[in-house]
Amino acid sequence: MLNVAPEQDILNPPAPSVGVEQAEAALVEHYPRLVRLAYLVLPPSLGRNRRVLTAHAIVQRSLPRRRTGSADGSGGGLIPGARRAEAGVDPGYVYVRRRVVRQALEAGLPLRRRAWPKRAQFPPLLPQVRGLRLFPRSGGADELALDQHLSALSGPARAAYVLRGLERLDDDAVCAELNAAGVGQARRALTEAGDAEPRAALLESAEFDPCSLQARPTDLMRRRQHGRAALAAVAALVVCGALIGLPGDGWGPDGAAAPSYAQNPAAQAALDPGRLLRVEPTAWTTATRTDFSVWPARGNLLGDAALLRRALAVWARPGESVQVSATPGTPSGPPMGAAQLLFAGDVDQARVVLFYDGLRVARYAEPHQGTAGAALDFARVDAADAPSASALVVGRTDGNVRYLTAPWVHEVLVRDLLAPDAPARELRRDGNGVTGPVSSPSQASQCTSWDALEFQDDSGVRLMTDLGELAPARLTWGPPSDPRDVGDRSAREGWARTACLLPTVRSHGVRSVNDWRFAQQALPESNGTGDWICTRAETWRGAGSRVFAQFQAPSTRLAPGAIVARAENSASCGIREARVLAGVLWKSRGGNWFVLAAGSPQVASVTLSGGMTGSEKGNLLAVRAKEGARAELNGRLADGSPINTLR
Repeated sequence: MLNVAPEQDILNPPAPSVGVEQAEAALVEHYPRLVRLAYLVLPPSLGRNRRVLTAHAIVQRSLPRRRTGSADGSGGGLIPGARRAEAGVDPGYVYVRRRVVRQALEAGLPLRRRAWPKRAQFPPLLPQVRGLRLFPRSGGADELALDQHLSALSGPARAAYVLRGLERLDDDAVCAELNAAGVGQARRALTEAGDAEPRAALLESAEFDPCSLQARPTDLMRRRQHGRAALAAVAALVVCGALIGLPGDGWGPDGAAAPSYAQNPAAQAALDPGRLLRVEPTAWTTATRTDFSVWPARGNLLGDAALLRRALAVWARPGESVQVSATPGTPSGPPMGAAQLLFAGDVDQARVVLFYDGLRVARYAEPHQGTAGAALDFARVDAADAPSASALVVGRTDGNVRYLTAPWVHEVLVRDLLAPDAPARELRRDGNGVTGPVSSPSQASQCTSWDALEFQDDSGVRLMTDLGELAPARLTWGPPSDPRDVGDRSAREGWARTACLLPTVRSHGVRSVNDWRFAQQALPESNGTGDWICTRAETWRGAGSRVFAQFQAPSTRLAPGAIVARAENSASCGIREARVLAGVLWKSRGGNWFVLAAGSPQVASVTLSGGMTGSEKGNLLAVRAKEGARAELNGRLADGSPINTLR
């Protein structure tokens, strides 16, 4: 039996005050998490666009306006620390989080005639976006149900729900945070919020991520009216500038550049379907690179010039009715020149076109009847190699997905990751390399199975899975210095207990996910052997990697592991920093509690401090503890340098 609190079990002692620089560093480091927190607490009645801008404004206003002298006279600036310190959490982060929660609650208060209004009750002055409406990407049915549930709660109850589900705070800590934010009836708000555990993972989905946004135009007719007035003013300025300009001298900053309204040859070529690059079917067999650039053009609609022209025009100028999506870090602008055509054909009930421009894959889809409901999706795929260029998504219908496979793929099999001993089943493809429908685990509401694809080519077998993007993510197993494809039973058993945790990295632009069993520990009281796994998701853009450590207790049912620590933009468990340290509070079958900790092989000693004491030489530690025990975990490497827990 486990009692896991990922960011509360390994703790730091409280500090009486927080430096302004420390609070600023916490805000910068945890900015996406704080903005998500503000967005979830803000009242949904504000609308998604204003909630996004208000959430960013609240977080950016959460530092004190002035510095005060420090206690030691250094002038570093001290601000009061949290009265109730959260173990293992930066006090600067706790301070900024409280200011964010307070302002988000104030934003939901009604304006009163005799009361001085709060700054958060007004629309934000900054940031401002002209001519566009911004909102997070839409999620599935579960995210919609959670959004409706949050809409029905009061502001304090919504804050309690989010603090318990997103921040993993216990009830006492939630009440302390609500009291600090000025909530009078914290216990009542906690009762109204209900249990956040069943939906806690959904709070981290892309539906509630105000840092990963889609854009749509505002009222175009009103903008056109204002634009005419602005155009007249600009024309007057141009005439005045021409009168005072000296002959022979370019008075604009662009010098010899053509006017903005001139026809650009590269832009014109990008819109001409006759100039699309089409690769020969056998080009990949002699090319020095094996990636999307050597994919041949396939599909039954390659000769439909009207379809290709529409697809290119929408890519360059998507209309208001077009559903546009892009993976994080992927630009959604027009092509820089003539793109490469990968596919044009009928897929289920749609006509689909796939393009590649060297950096991105663009997918255009429209219904067979008309163009209403057309969609345009982008995914970054630069620096692809043969394994990562094995397939692309061409269609999603009714929870199923179809893939277009690379010309070097000989066979495609489907394997359920949750059944490591079950044989893989064959997946048929048509003459263009399009597979039959496969259940998409990224769209499933429950994790009862997880279908992954095995692509077999001349160099081996690649295991890949759908994470809600155009390019499936490659799954590997082993140490960061030598990850290998998932081929043996040990690797499949490890992934059987990790698969249901993959939604935490869904729709994040993930290129590959590696599972690394960095330690095995004999559990106290003869409770078997536990596995410590570090899972790292690398992105196509390089930055934004997500890492989480999990503890897998012995289980005959191959139950999912428990996430005990997580980090974003961390080098841990990667090729640059192939080491990690994590801990967990664990309950034995005999009812006794222990603090367990494990580090990678480079860890030479592990030490507990703070609320508990204990140390062990080597990379493993097990210390008898009480329920709810808290302590700080540290370690040292063989060369004597310190290592902290993953966070």
